[in-house]
Amino acid sequence: MTRRILVTSALPYANGALHIGHMLEYIQTDIWVRYQRLAGNQCQWVWADDAHGTPIMLKAQAEGIEPEALIARIKTEHERDIAGFLLSPDNFHTTHSEENRELANLIYQRNLDAGNIVKRTIKQLYDSERQMFLPDRFVKGICPNCGAPDQYGDNCENCSATYDATELADPISQVSGTTPELRDSEQYFFALGKFDAMLREWTASGTLQEEVANKLREWLDNGLKDWDISRNAPYFGFEIPDAPGKYFYVWLDAPIAYIASHKNLASRTGEDWEQSWKQGSDVELYHFIGKDIVNFHGLFWPAMLEGAGFRKPTGIFCHGFLTVDNLKMSKSRGTSVTIETWLKYLEPEYLRYYYASKLTDSVVDLNMNFDDFLTRVNADLVGKVVNIASRCAGFISKRFDGRLAAIYPEEMIKDYKNFTSAQHIIMQYYEQREYGKAMREIMLLAEHANTYINDAEPWVKIKEPQEAESVQQICTVGLNYFRIIVTYLSPVLPALANKTERFLDTKLTLESLEQPLHDHAINRFKPMMTRVEASQIDKILQETVSGAPGADAGAGAGASAAAAAGKVQTSNVIPEPLKPEIDIDDFNKVDLRVALITDAHAVEGADKLVQLTLDIGLETRTVFAGIKAAYTPADLVGRRTVMVANLKPRKMRFGVSSGMVLAAGPGGSDLFILTPDDGATLGSRVK
Repeated sequence: MTRRILVTSALPYANGALHIGHMLEYIQTDIWVRYQRLAGNQCQWVWADDAHGTPIMLKAQAEGIEPEALIARIKTEHERDIAGFLLSPDNFHTTHSEENRELANLIYQRNLDAGNIVKRTIKQLYDSERQMFLPDRFVKGICPNCGAPDQYGDNCENCSATYDATELADPISQVSGTTPELRDSEQYFFALGKFDAMLREWTASGTLQEEVANKLREWLDNGLKDWDISRNAPYFGFEIPDAPGKYFYVWLDAPIAYIASHKNLASRTGEDWEQSWKQGSDVELYHFIGKDIVNFHGLFWPAMLEGAGFRKPTGIFCHGFLTVDNLKMSKSRGTSVTIETWLKYLEPEYLRYYYASKLTDSVVDLNMNFDDFLTRVNADLVGKVVNIASRCAGFISKRFDGRLAAIYPEEMIKDYKNFTSAQHIIMQYYEQREYGKAMREIMLLAEHANTYINDAEPWVKIKEPQEAESVQQICTVGLNYFRIIVTYLSPVLPALANKTERFLDTKLTLESLEQPLHDHAINRFKPMMTRVEASQIDKILQETVSGAPGADAGAGAGASAAAAAGKVQTSNVIPEPLKPEIDIDDFNKVDLRVALITDAHAVEGADKLVQLTLDIGLETRTVFAGIKAAYTPADLVGRRTVMVANLKPRKMRFGVSSGMVLAAGPGGSDLFILTPDDGATLGSRVK
């Protein structure tokens, strides 16, 4: 049965350029949407620019233009970058639209009528020099929770605490640099606490990733406070009906733009958009967001929808931030690589594949390491995938008039079916947003295809006239492998898929893979991908470091990025200094043993730890290992690994760890436990 699916992404803020941090989420969304379409489901992606708020108003003033002119220009730039990175939204709209104004008013009025909106006089920080009340992000001071300096007025980047701007110590206005004063101000609040029971049930229903549900449970357990949904003039946004001088807070109308964008799309397609948003709808609704906006999407948004009689999301998919060479920086420092800069020097599909190879259904941060990027793209895309076609196409074009063998070799049918049967697990990984696992499965197929061509040696056989038919069949098999692999990669590499369709003169669909392609004319092969050179990355980083700083991301950004500073290299990670030398006697004291993992499970209350039960032959040990981001615990059971068996037991708050598992890699999801041959004897020494 065909599924009907509606997908959204967090809204980019309309006061600056898109960067590679934004693309982490947008590529994640696009891959999932393209996979759903490949699988035959009806999937729409509706999206918009987040175009309201004080930052936009102030930037427009600084440029001497109206806010409407600023957001129109930024929207054009964002649309250019969206197309440049091969993203496929069905509609890209703006929060500053009549559809959004009407829907914001409707959702507000319904909640007001239901008693969910209250008015209250509160103390707010006021900049007397600029004669304006200060939004949270325009105040900085000392965090009231941990004491960290230079923190914004809504949350602390150091300890992740949330608070009111009035709680900051030593607050400073970011507009004038003066110390703000407290003044009375009447504001409108959404009574979030009324929805406590509904939110507890909804957040525990499987709608959210486990770690996200746990985080929201903390907020629920601490008690839900009324949510301030209004802002004082001057403010760029929608004025609240019957409340002159009061405007909807940007975070009220921003998520409503998901509905507004869908309504705008429906005005062109003629579909019934209301049916998708009514309670009880059979349309699946999913939001892709960053971990910094979980509270808005996991608490405020479903409560607002419930209060106004709209349906709630089917699922919310949350991701971590992007770091570059393990540095987490902000756009305001001018250190993030913009899409415009990237596309000057590199194709978008290289980054699309790199992100896909590292993305999982987890909220851990993803690190962009340029050395790893260069190696992985060149090895996988150029060395494994495109190499299959380039090795086979020339023989078909030059020696067989561009025609595949009349009959697919019978002895290779079973292997062909092995390739097509991999579809089930690869599509399952796409569905689960375990893109890294999907890429690994596909690269195993590519390795198999290259091994087949290496062993068959068509370049040797072509020298013997009697082997001509064999060469044509070998290359036909190789190009069919290529066809299957690119079909599986098409959600990630749509441009490569289009080139392959033109080259093979066929459509790449899952249904078409049921039978191998033979007795079929193909077109002359043209290079599809070229190697990434370190000089291209150097140019990107040089331009980024010397470029002008942009503006901080706004309500919907959900991602941060960093790039090199100082001398530009393909990698700017500073290696840890070497530890003091040891002699062979010291090394011989380390007792490395082969161990069987008999049990593994995540440690409750720990972000990274997995509790392993290890059988080393003589006894069983419990070891805590920080590998949760790299491995699903259930997948570890039954594997063999290497452990330090004579490490002094360490008492942790979760229990006693009696040993250490050896692992390698840069960390996070790229961490690999050392695994000996399955034939190794349990408890045997590793030398």
